[in-house]
Amino acid sequence: MKRASIATAALALLAAAAGCGEAEGGGGDRTLTVFAAASLTETFTALGKAFEGTRPGVRVRFNFGGSPTLAQQITQGAPADVFAAASPAAMKPVADGGATAGQPRVFARNRLVIAVPAKEGGKVAALADLARPGLKVVLCAEQAPCGAAAGKALSAAGVTVRPVSREQDVKAVLTKVRMGEADAGLVYRTDVRAATAQVRGVEFPESAKAVNDYPIAPLARAPQSALAREFVDLVLSRQGRAALTGAGFEAP
Repeated sequence: MKRASIATAALALLAAAAGCGEAEGGGGDRTLTVFAAASLTETFTALGKAFEGTRPGVRVRFNFGGSPTLAQQITQGAPADVFAAASPAAMKPVADGGATAGQPRVFARNRLVIAVPAKEGGKVAALADLARPGLKVVLCAEQAPCGAAAGKALSAAGVTVRPVSREQDVKAVLTKVRMGEADAGLVYRTDVRAATAQVRGVEFPESAKAVNDYPIAPLARAPQSALAREFVDLVLSRQGRAALTGAGFEAP
């Protein structure tokens, strides 16, 4: 309950701060399109509502998914205003291709935990347990930020895991665990927290070797360039950071 109250208070402050940019944004019906990593779903959805609440006629539309897939869509010309990725590597092709308006900025960090079903009886207590024969483990695709982080953590621990499946993003991994289709999966700490009582997270020390930085940038061809800058400023602000840390992200 305490975590929820912290996040609620942070978003209330955020909404008040967002109002400072309302005059610059102007009136009229406008849609701000934000492409964001799947692990940002809950936090960015709340930020989007706060943003809309202080800007009459503005709607924030999100496209959540695996960061590499989103980056590919942007470089292929998909109309978007803001891109928030789960790793600098996922942002790199967008920035290198001149699709960002200025240099991306890191706004949060995230680390992995082992997600297990809430009623799991303690079979998984450490990263090495994922190598146990018969244990069904699900990981993110290797090219996804969560998959790359999992690879680093497993390598640091000297653990070899043969996953039963590789999923496109962290939410898909979490769903497999939540539905009982997997015994364990490597996901971000924030995703386990958002899943509440459905799964629980097992911390492991090797996660410190695979912390992901999250960069954000307005896009060069943004149809709503002014709103894009305002949304990025909001995420980078003290109030935006409070909302993110309230959801379990770490400050950069």
